[in-house]
This record gives sequence, C-alpha cells and structure tokens, in this order.
Amino acid sequence: MVERSKVRVLVAKPGLDGHDRGAKVVARALRDAGYEVIYTGIRQTPEQIVEAVIEEDVDVLGISILSGAHMVLIPKILKLLEEKGIKVNEDVLVVAGGIIPPDDAEELKKMGVAEVFGPGTPLREIIEFIDKNVGKLKKFRESS
Repeated sequence: MVERSKVRVLVAKPGLDGHDRGAKVVARALRDAGYEVIYTGIRQTPEQIVEAVIEEDVDVLGISILSGAHMVLIPKILKLLEEKGIKVNEDVLVVAGGIIPPDDAEELKKMGVAEVFGPGTPLREIIEFIDKNVGKLKKFRESS
C-alpha cells in the first residue's frame, strides 16, 4: 500500500454549485486519514481545475458536483486533462461525488471516472477506494 502522506488529493467544485459542505467533509476525512489535501473552493471552471491538477502535481482528483451539470462539466475536465497529456487513472485517479443519478454515474465511468460516490457514502469507503487504487498510478508503480 502507498504511504498516504505521499498522496496528494485535489478536491474540486466545478460550475455554479455553491454547496460545499460535503466536499469539505470529504476533504477533512481524507486529510485526517493522512493524505495531503488541496481544496479549490467553489465555482471553479474546468480550466481552473485542470490547471490546479498540474500546478499542485496531484495524484487524485475528486470532483464534487451537486448542480446537475455533471454530464457537461466532468467530461470537459476529462477532455482538458487529456489535452494536457494527463492520462486519467494512469497519471491521476479521478473520482466524483455528489448528486449524480446511477445511469449518469455509469456513463461517467465509461468516460474514465474511476468511481462515483453518492450522498451518504461512508467516508471509510472513499478512503479505502483511494487506498486500493492510487497504487495503480504510473508514479507509484514506478517507485515500487
């Protein structure tokens, strides 16, 4: 298992969604679990989020969205990552959370999102998913 203190997680809130309690709860839980966490704040554009992924050299991108715009904003973020040469789930593990209907969650997974966590997901489940999957990233495979 990868040492959590070496894992950088960016929690991002794209779009006009101003509700960030859930994102803050997840960010704090990840921090308390030992990860290094960066929180972008609310109302970030996909471009700002991708720029933060690059500038902060993160290993995990957690996208929190409640506005209903997930099928527009998340694919745009994935496309921008690709355009910057960042391979989703190879260079950066991408997860999402918030109010995302199951059918949309499946579509997002087909597009490359590793997992979608809905409201009420136990924080332990999110942490365990990251623990299990972050070691599959190229950076950590090469350092083993």
